Amino acid sequence: MNINDFGNQLIEQFYNVTDVFLLVVLVLITVFIIQIIYYLAIYGKLLNTKSAKNENKTQLPISVVISAKNEAKNLERFLPLVLEQDYPNFEVIVVNDCSEDNTDEVLTLMKRKYSNLYVTTIRKDEKFTHGKKLALSIGIKAAKNEHLLLTDADCQPISKNWINQIQKNFSNQTDIILGYGGFFKEKSLVNLFIRTDTVFIAMQYLSFAKIGFPYMGVGRNLAYKKSLYFKNKGFAKHMHIPSGDDDLFINEVSNKNNTSIEYSTESFTQSIAKKTFTEWFVQKKRHLKTGKMYRKRHKFLLGGEIISRFLFYISLLILFFSQTHLLIFASALILVLRTITQLIVFNKICKLFNEPKLLAFYMIYDIFQPLFNLSVFLSNTFERKKRRWK
Repeated sequence: MNINDFGNQLIEQFYNVTDVFLLVVLVLITVFIIQIIYYLAIYGKLLNTKSAKNENKTQLPISVVISAKNEAKNLERFLPLVLEQDYPNFEVIVVNDCSEDNTDEVLTLMKRKYSNLYVTTIRKDEKFTHGKKLALSIGIKAAKNEHLLLTDADCQPISKNWINQIQKNFSNQTDIILGYGGFFKEKSLVNLFIRTDTVFIAMQYLSFAKIGFPYMGVGRNLAYKKSLYFKNKGFAKHMHIPSGDDDLFINEVSNKNNTSIEYSTESFTQSIAKKTFTEWFVQKKRHLKTGKMYRKRHKFLLGGEIISRFLFYISLLILFFSQTHLLIFASALILVLRTITQLIVFNKICKLFNEPKLLAFYMIYDIFQPLFNLSVFLSNTFERKKRRWK
């Protein structure tokens, strides 16, 4: 078969394509363009320049606030790395939140060694239950400094310059600093999923903040001013929701003018990841419940990515079964172009966040994540309906 015959066959196939397949092609091209915009125009913003730094070189007094509930072992392991930061003026406030292990003993011993450690204890009350937000509120109120840095008891800063790298972003206009909090690497499939998911989420919230749409932070590595917290009445609007001390609060109070990001390597923290898919599923259920309370523009931006990705794969699947060589070839070409764009951007993001050996797994995650989130959504919906029936 010569080239002319092959070309004539392709033209004949094009005219034989049904209106349904033409509509699917149009959908595929549209969502492909949307996906490329997300990767190049939004996520790619993190790659253009280094993290922003203000001109003020003053080392501000900092209060590090940590909530701890039955975290004795983690406090022994990680708290000294916070207390021994190479920084001239900071305090660490640990709120012992009704712990039933030997957290109290661990903190008592540490107070003898570290003069900048302050401990507040919440005693268990059978008549009153509360979540992490109350513990953080007590810690924030106890802080003597205006500039707060929050992390978790199972977190460690990977550098002694963690506090310094985060705080230098504060200014008269900047009230909020969003940092990156990763997870320790372990040899398990669930750990691979969690670390890939963490990089993807960080790629989203840090890049959105950089283009002027901050919508969340992570409590493992987050800083803001105490006055901002009290001006907005803290967590009052969502105190009834177990999670959201980081994302819902930031979603409520952040804007393009008062928020900065920090993603230099020395500013990172690392945490202990969940060990099983069941534990991770439960955690994701709690986190995704807060998404419905985000501002509309944030839900639109986040929903646009995941819906366009879902439609992209559905369109591809339909066209691959069209039995039309032209459509199959065009679909494969679009898939290759998107995949190359994804891998280039995600590979650079992984290097930025010091997260090696995730690239090969990313394409599996890219297909799995919308399905996983859908299952979490359905589970949450079923639970709400079940409660109504009762």
